[in-house]
Amino acid sequence: MNIQPSVKAIFFDFGGVITDSPFEAFNQFERGNKIPLDFIRKVNSINPNENAWAQFEKNQINLEQFDQLFSLESEKLGYKIAGKKIIQLLNGCIRPQMVSLVKRCKKKYITACLTNNIKPSSTTSSNSETANHKKIHQIFHHVIESSKIGVRKPEAAFYRHACTEVGVEPTSVIFLD
Repeated sequence: MNIQPSVKAIFFDFGGVITDSPFEAFNQFERGNKIPLDFIRKVNSINPNENAWAQFEKNQINLEQFDQLFSLESEKLGYKIAGKKIIQLLNGCIRPQMVSLVKRCKKKYITACLTNNIKPSSTTSSNSETANHKKIHQIFHHVIESSKIGVRKPEAAFYRHACTEVGVEPTSVIFLD
């Protein structure tokens, strides 16, 4: 694998790249509950820098607060959905072909996983899912998590932090999102 001599690092998004997209799980939930498709995405797209989702990913609120705020936000748009139900949909299946690609890239480039995530708790995922995700995180040189640094993608500060932590200039990075 030879990309370009100026490329020093390859950054990978986690959800939707290393794992299946959570949007698929959202749509399945919506179909099962007779809610219009992409409704959850619509809720998350309104006031995207300050809504319940953004605050939770930046670790500014806890699960109980997220549950209440997301419920209020979704109800304003016509369907009351408990935030805790949505959190249960986030753990997508790991894509083995992407794990293989990361391992190949790691031989020549600095690799980093960039993820908007939430602080793990016993109510957000099963122990086996958490263990599987931690195993996957170990294949990267670096893991940059929104819940730990207090900013999230697509905020420019998130990407600046990632480049600084990895020790590369933005112009020497490829980001797979």
